[in-house]
Amino acid sequence: MNKPTTTIRKNSHGRTVGLMLALLVTVQVPTTSLWAQKAPVGNDSSTPLHLLTPDYTTPYGVPSVTDVKATMDRVLAYLAATTPTKLEDRGTNQPVSDVKAINANTQLVRGDFRLASYEWGVTYSAMLKAATTTGDAAYSNYVLERMDFLASIAPAFDALISKGAVDVDPQLQQILRPHALDDAGAVCAAMMRTALSKDRKNQYDKLINNYMDFILNKEFRLPNGQFARNRPFKNTVWLDDMYMSLPALVEYSRYKGDSRYADEAAQQILLFKDNMYVAEKGLFRHGWVQDMDPHPAYFWGRANGWAFLTLSDVLDVLPSTHKDRPAILQLFQEQAAALAALQSGSGFWHQLLNKPDSYLESSCTAIFTYCFAHGICEGWLNPKAYGPVALLGWQAVATKISPEGRVEGTCVGTGMGFDPAFYYHRPVSAAAAHGYGPALLAGSEVVRLIKTQHPRSNDSAVQFYAQPQTTKAPIFSEQ
Repeated sequence: MNKPTTTIRKNSHGRTVGLMLALLVTVQVPTTSLWAQKAPVGNDSSTPLHLLTPDYTTPYGVPSVTDVKATMDRVLAYLAATTPTKLEDRGTNQPVSDVKAINANTQLVRGDFRLASYEWGVTYSAMLKAATTTGDAAYSNYVLERMDFLASIAPAFDALISKGAVDVDPQLQQILRPHALDDAGAVCAAMMRTALSKDRKNQYDKLINNYMDFILNKEFRLPNGQFARNRPFKNTVWLDDMYMSLPALVEYSRYKGDSRYADEAAQQILLFKDNMYVAEKGLFRHGWVQDMDPHPAYFWGRANGWAFLTLSDVLDVLPSTHKDRPAILQLFQEQAAALAALQSGSGFWHQLLNKPDSYLESSCTAIFTYCFAHGICEGWLNPKAYGPVALLGWQAVATKISPEGRVEGTCVGTGMGFDPAFYYHRPVSAAAAHGYGPALLAGSEVVRLIKTQHPRSNDSAVQFYAQPQTTKAPIFSEQ
């Protein structure tokens, strides 16, 4: 192939002029130059330029508790209106209000989201935290209304299934006959948290034990005991399954007063670390297939969020004297350091965390925000280093919560892939249930963070201080 050539002519002093003349001829200079249009007001001698307001793509600074809660309240109002607790006849759509009238044609009235999906397990746990950090019982009432409803109708549907009915509402089948960790772990963990905090052990005990029987005795495992699946290949480990199982195990330890379940949760974390954690990156691969060599590493955002959240949830329950706690805490801190370095300038994290040309994604950003804020509040992370990361993350998430309370920018449910295009092009939708619990978790813990720490803007930057800084000066030394 012939290469394009450029003719260079030199003047008598040896300077190159041909190319420069060509550029002058071909470039059209506007009458009003770009430089003149952007000329600053004032100058360095007359204007404190360092106090000019930056052009941030998302809000920047320290949000107020009032503003954070107002954003969360929009989500609560939307979910309360679109997730009914009602039954109807499948054929006639007539309401069924009497439990005794439940039959094979009875189904849940369909709202925007399923009441017993793993995404709603996250949402229920987030609502409980929101009630605690904001003091607003409307959040815990949302959980109680739906869990009490499910517990009240479960026996009638269980009897139908036991008698061989085949058309029982799939949502109830998912509760009563779980077939995957997705069906069981997140909802069960939330149910145990509710039972312990709201005196519901008698009402929920049968459902809880049914879920845990599946997790402990029926879920597929590798020969070493690690939770796994036979999809998309035999003996595949999914990072998502950390969250779909281990928080339930540690909560069952509290629920039963039996440390064996917490021991198993800790051991499972170390097993996941062995084949999923890429130490030089400080991140987890999304999937690991036993017979695949080498093992590709795609650092999907939300799966890393599930891992980070699992570490946080297990640390919440694991005794300070537990032999595996130091290793788990170190893993949490290593992942925190890696994630902080990958946060974008807008506050979001990317769909593939180490690929800045992949899109910015809401659900992983919300999960990371919660974990950073929670780690600080629990004393696991340094507030000076990570507090600004958490607040920037919340500011990003808040921009994705619509006036109606819908969480936008969330990647839809995602299987496992072994090429970048699979992750790059996953759709996003406000109808994806995965965004709502994480958004409420993030807001709840940011409220706690602001209440218990002392963030201030200093020289335009968000900083965290050990004591309140009372000065009104825009730039100040720590008091």
